[in-house]
Amino acid sequence: MKISFLASHGGSSARKIIETIEQGGLPGFEIGILITNNKDSAIYDWCLTHGIEVFHISSKTHSDNEDQAIKKALQSAGTELIVLSGYMKKIGPQTLSAYSGKILNIHPSLLPKFGGRGMYGDFVHAAVLEAGETVSGATVHFVTDAYDEGPLLLQKEVPVLSGDTVESLGQRVRAIEGDLYINALKRLLTTTDI
Repeated sequence: MKISFLASHGGSSARKIIETIEQGGLPGFEIGILITNNKDSAIYDWCLTHGIEVFHISSKTHSDNEDQAIKKALQSAGTELIVLSGYMKKIGPQTLSAYSGKILNIHPSLLPKFGGRGMYGDFVHAAVLEAGETVSGATVHFVTDAYDEGPLLLQKEVPVLSGDTVESLGQRVRAIEGDLYINALKRLLTTTDI
């Protein structure tokens, strides 16, 4: 199954998945392309230095048809599954329609808690701490047209410790995301015929 990636910044989960595929740790998967809406992102440079085909597609490069350009690039690469890795834009209707049930995202909380529009990164961790939660974590879920409301695939818990800050909780959650994504992909391959 060919996986392509969408990322906006560091793309740490994409890197982990790509490296795992290259090392033979995800049999059944192959690497497609990576699309970023930010040519100055760390993941763009990482792809260039690691031989991964990367495209910069954004409202700057395709002001009137960004969604269509993303869909066409993914289809041209033979993409069968899309993995979002810190992609900070909503997936457009053309791409969403072409890949319905085939787009995964990772969210830094135990959905359905602390999801939705505006809930990403440190905003999520701040909300978890403000609510006095004792457990947080991350969730891999399918992407739909509503933020963070698609079916859940896999979750992993992380304890919220006494004295945690947004930064310390965020570091602990980010530390589990790569492996969680990999385990979710393994589960997907063995439990569905996508």
